[in-house]
Amino acid sequence: MGMVGFDLDMTLADTRRGIGAVYSALAAETGVAIDVAAVTARLGPPLDVELAHWYPPEHIPEMILRFRALYPELAIPATDLMAGASEAFHAVRAAGAGIVVVTGKNRPHALATLAHLGLTADVVVGGLWSSAKGAALREHGAHTYVGDHTGDVDAARAAGAFSLAVATGPFTADALTAYGADHVLPDLTAFPTWLTGR
Repeated sequence: MGMVGFDLDMTLADTRRGIGAVYSALAAETGVAIDVAAVTARLGPPLDVELAHWYPPEHIPEMILRFRALYPELAIPATDLMAGASEAFHAVRAAGAGIVVVTGKNRPHALATLAHLGLTADVVVGGLWSSAKGAALREHGAHTYVGDHTGDVDAARAAGAFSLAVATGPFTADALTAYGADHVLPDLTAFPTWLTGR
């Protein structure tokens, strides 16, 4: 049955508390007033894009390094499993398919996040966002890509894959449908039934 691709943040992993903790630490260290609630409400785009809201361009490389240094201790333990994520993985395995996780998060942190959540993927590709994910999905034979962001719809399109969206991130089901997702689920708890009914 090939491979099913999954996004990570807000699809499999609720990283809001963890990422919020890192941004709170950065704010305390640098004296910059960061609206952590705004940050965690729009998770998805790459780290440098978010940091650009708070720091001048010349400081962003340093802030990326500091963010990544803080992430394992502050963010990983505060990351929660999204409802239905384990069951979705089990359903894919039961259907005889493989699992590829393609995420904007760097690969070491993606691997650590999955391990913390007790999820095992066949392939994990990090550091890709939006349509740039398409090449990795295509390379690994993903016929479906599951994600919560309009960028994930773009990723599926770029891969020639079915875009299955979950309304667990910054976009409503209506917004994801309007953007062009092939199908939208309220969350991953509905995934096993959807998969077996295809």
